[in-house]
Amino acid sequence: MLMAASTEFISLCRSQLVLLTQALGASMSVVYLTEQLTEGAEPKLIPVVTYPETEESPLGYSSHLLPADRLRLDTGRPDRSRSALLAPQNSSADGPVPLEQSPIVVPLIHGEMVMGLLVTGRDDRPWNEREQTQIDRIADTLAIACILDQRSQWLTQSHQQRLLLDTRQQDLLDNLLHQFRNPLTALRTFGKLLLKRLLPDDPNRDIGTGIVRESDRLQDLLKQFEQVMTVDDFEVAPLSLGPATSVPPLLLPSAPPLGDALVLQACSLATVLQPLLMSVAAIAQERDLRIEVPDLQTLPWVWADAGALREVLSNLIDNALKYTPADGQIEIQVMTDPQPTFAHEGPSPWVGIAIRDTGPGIPTADQSHLFERHYRGIQADGKIPGSGLGLAIARDLTRQMQGEIQLISSAPSAEPEAHSLTEQPSGSTFIVWLPLAPPPQGDD
Repeated sequence: MLMAASTEFISLCRSQLVLLTQALGASMSVVYLTEQLTEGAEPKLIPVVTYPETEESPLGYSSHLLPADRLRLDTGRPDRSRSALLAPQNSSADGPVPLEQSPIVVPLIHGEMVMGLLVTGRDDRPWNEREQTQIDRIADTLAIACILDQRSQWLTQSHQQRLLLDTRQQDLLDNLLHQFRNPLTALRTFGKLLLKRLLPDDPNRDIGTGIVRESDRLQDLLKQFEQVMTVDDFEVAPLSLGPATSVPPLLLPSAPPLGDALVLQACSLATVLQPLLMSVAAIAQERDLRIEVPDLQTLPWVWADAGALREVLSNLIDNALKYTPADGQIEIQVMTDPQPTFAHEGPSPWVGIAIRDTGPGIPTADQSHLFERHYRGIQADGKIPGSGLGLAIARDLTRQMQGEIQLISSAPSAEPEAHSLTEQPSGSTFIVWLPLAPPPQGDD
């Protein structure tokens, strides 16, 4: 079903009918549009423009121009090359219509779609071949204008529906953010109160510190998310042929403030890993997992952004915790390599932070897609929840820090293990490679 004709299309139709009258002497012309297209049935035609308008009918039909119910489908007319032609019955209620008064009926066709009709006639003389060619060209112009009008209306309608959906989603996010903020504040407060009640040498003090630290991290993420979702940050322009809509860059968790690049500087691995290892130890104890961690006193420095690196390692450690079954093992290891296989040129040596688990491993078919956003592979059918974003975010942030992530899996087609990592019967290992950085003067 075609949408109702726009005022712009009607104006164009009227200008073309005026041209028929002034240039070709048409006494009356009408443009019909197809209201519905049903396979096997004749189209229903609705008159939308007539010129000149008269008082003979609501739309001003001339006595010799037939209304829509007097038009029939004619696919076998020999003097037309079009695939389908809607033509008038050459008769009226008062008898046959004289040849010179018989109107020309030209379908408005785009591709294989009949969108309507142009009907025109004159009282004084029949149409010659040159005039019929001009009428055909006017019909082609109206057909193109009609399809463009329909597409424009469809795009406008789709755009308006999208804006409405975006508004609803914005309202939903605003509600969720508001509801999320209150329990987060309460959680942080409870953590601080817990720290005040614990003695300095209490072994549970690390747990309270972790609660406050992770609450602060969530608040930082919430602020960044609110900054991206603020309506004023988007320049939403009306649908047009002008410049593309401007939107803010995508936010990566724990990245610097919106619009800023990562700040690469000498970064202490011990400082980055220490709070993460505290959380890992608590979660591993709860899930009956064994944890092997490096000696923080011996860890090197790397060129990185501390916040981004913490997010990368947090995502990889979180994956290891999710996929390692009870009584399994997670190993975090730091190594150096003068020139990893991926590093064809650049600084040397490199530092690798490896997170290994004893989970089910990664199937060969999934490995090439593992860092794609929202890709979960075989795990999508499992019981372990996830969004398929953690690894994609980790790799994006690592590459922004001029590094790379390497996957070593127990699947048959995986690359052979390297460096000092011992063989394992199952599981996966992710290694984050970053350039080695000299520690600041005064640090070991």
